[in-house]
Amino acid sequence: MDREAELSIIRAAYAKQVLAAASVDDAPLAGAFGATRREDFLGPGPWQIRRWLRDYVPTPDADPVYLYTDDLVAILPERHLNNGQPSLHAHLLHRASPAPGEHAVHIGTGSGYYTAILARLVGPAGRVTGIEYDPGLAAKATANLARYPNARIVEGDGALVPFDEANVIYVNAGCTAPAAPWLDRLADGGRLILPMTSDRGFGAIESPQQMAGAGAVFRIERRGRDYFATWISPVAIFPCAGSRDEDSERALAEAFARGGWQKVTRLYRGEDIPEERCWLRGPGWCLAYS
Repeated sequence: MDREAELSIIRAAYAKQVLAAASVDDAPLAGAFGATRREDFLGPGPWQIRRWLRDYVPTPDADPVYLYTDDLVAILPERHLNNGQPSLHAHLLHRASPAPGEHAVHIGTGSGYYTAILARLVGPAGRVTGIEYDPGLAAKATANLARYPNARIVEGDGALVPFDEANVIYVNAGCTAPAAPWLDRLADGGRLILPMTSDRGFGAIESPQQMAGAGAVFRIERRGRDYFATWISPVAIFPCAGSRDEDSERALAEAFARGGWQKVTRLYRGEDIPEERCWLRGPGWCLAYS
């Protein structure tokens, strides 16, 4: 058996393990994880693997087999920026439910690995727009995704870059508020995966490199003019450069301190929702209990 055939078997096993860790039964998603070469998006090995008790540990050599575990792999270790944990992404992608023929927008595309998985899920009749704030990473993602004709990378602020109406908006950075363009451009029936994080929020990670990092992920689904919200996961994730400010940071930290994020059911746009129904309020919007 040649090496690529061996790695194909390893990738298939990795996909099963990742989805099992996420408690997800999703054949198309397993196929996308199993078919996507993680090494194509992480540069030449050896690679730096994040170990929570020992920071980063290098792989023994450049054998891609070391990448097919449910671990964070450094993209920019000096900034503690990683290729995210596969099982978390499996859970969130399953809840986003990208389907063949849909348009998915990936905000915070990094070096493009999960963008490639999205591209496989929407298929040749669909398309993915990846938006990356860091110019160097945007250039890497563009090169890494050259073999994916249905994926396009745009450099810029994910809260400001214009994009066509989207069926899925998959945000991979911690926000303190939903950007208005995301809500405006979410199609009827579309799903927004929204991580909201505060460095004073629940479960804050404790390390010398602590980022504005621990919080909650909400799934927002648009139905006409209504936006339905569900808490789907805790999260620790790199902050979103374009969707944080001091006032919303403070309000989110206070909301986490009060608790109750699991009970959120709606996102309202406007100022007329009574305070007692709001878990978190911002200018022109709120996450509410009913």
